[in-house]
Amino acid sequence: MILLVIDMQKGLVDRDLYAYDTFVDRTLRLVDAARKSGVEVIFFQHDAGQDSGMSDGDEAFEIIDALAPKEGEKVFAKTINSCFGNGTFREYMERQDDKRLMIIGLQTNYCIDCTVKSAFERGFAVIIPEGTNSTFDNDYMTAETTVRYYNEDVWEELADAVTFEEAIAMLGG
Repeated sequence: MILLVIDMQKGLVDRDLYAYDTFVDRTLRLVDAARKSGVEVIFFQHDAGQDSGMSDGDEAFEIIDALAPKEGEKVFAKTINSCFGNGTFREYMERQDDKRLMIIGLQTNYCIDCTVKSAFERGFAVIIPEGTNSTFDNDYMTAETTVRYYNEDVWEELADAVTFEEAIAMLGG
């Protein structure tokens, strides 16, 4: 299994996220459990382009300090919502024997959604732990409704929704 941590960047991790405290706590705990048990952790950063304020070299682009990647952990940048848009990552994943991919991070209705769908289409067994993806309110739905809609409906046939405790156990914690 690989734990994929998406867009936990200083410019996105904000108290306006749905269930902020639970989301951040569970994300930190899953990364810690994966590291302790030797499960590979891969980080992604969304690069919105030069002069966006959210690009390589910008403070907002950096992964939050509490999740700073450890030496040897892979960090990829992406310019589209799906992590599989990064060719180096896509090729790396194609070479993996273990096709289980636990996906956590931001934002539910953008990069998490696109990555879940892309992983499923490529034959990966996608695992979505409860309370480990989040987003903001939008013009159409509250953040809570958005998170519930994707986790409980959109991904129903694409991913295994597991409790947080089940996810910790899967990571050997």
